[in-house]
Amino acid sequence: MGEAEEVQLQIMVQEAKEENSLESAVSPTSQHCHKENYNWWFRISLYILFLLFGQSVALILGRQYFVRGGNSKWIATLVQLVGFPILIPYYFIVKLKNPSANDIHTKPPSALTLTAIYVSLGLLVAADCYLYSIGLQYLPVSTYTLICASQLAFNSFFSFFLNSQKFTPFIINSLVILTISSVLLVFNNESADPAGVSKVKYAIGFICTVAASAGYGLVLSLTQLCFKKVLKRQTFKVVMDMIIFQEIVATAITMIGLFASQEWNGLTREMNEYQLERCPMS
Repeated sequence: MGEAEEVQLQIMVQEAKEENSLESAVSPTSQHCHKENYNWWFRISLYILFLLFGQSVALILGRQYFVRGGNSKWIATLVQLVGFPILIPYYFIVKLKNPSANDIHTKPPSALTLTAIYVSLGLLVAADCYLYSIGLQYLPVSTYTLICASQLAFNSFFSFFLNSQKFTPFIINSLVILTISSVLLVFNNESADPAGVSKVKYAIGFICTVAASAGYGLVLSLTQLCFKKVLKRQTFKVVMDMIIFQEIVATAITMIGLFASQEWNGLTREMNEYQLERCPMS
């Protein structure tokens, strides 16, 4: 569920840029601006904490699943997606901030256009999660985490072409550090492969994780592009629609893959042979 926070972070950064451009033309009241600035940074910090904590816990639990005897890649993919219903109650939260005039007068896209957007992005998300599951099964956690960090480079690359994102000194500095880390990883011979994983599977996990990082960077850039060019608004409901319907499509595709691959036939045996302690049945 880290995507919700990442999408919200991108949206808030974009909104901040637009507000700064307006503030340069109109002299603002300093007290009000300071308050808004503090609120903005508080929300950004909160989303960052949610993102870091959620992804860290998900990584540990995902690796634990494979280490303790789990073998189903589709199940590992499914658990990355099925948490979206927790967002549904937010539909009933009254949005305090008034919509802008642009949001009010913008004609919404057709149902066919929205369906195409949700299905396309949902397909990409499902594919990314499946590739991440392969990488998590075959790679050590340290290697997997470092490769996943390459998403920053792919985010910058796709944002440059799709969202007209400029390369700031902070972005360039992050990319340089990331490149150095990746080079050190390639020449690092001390990181042992996971038990029972051949060199071929290790290479497959490496390639799949890189591809997943690239794909997820593309998903975030395409999502921002859809908000800007197609939806042309970023209201609370529009953002929630994008996240939830996209996750519904991805979950449905993963369920189809689970049954089509026949992996569901072995779930009972896998649960019985799982190495963690079973809860006593009363």
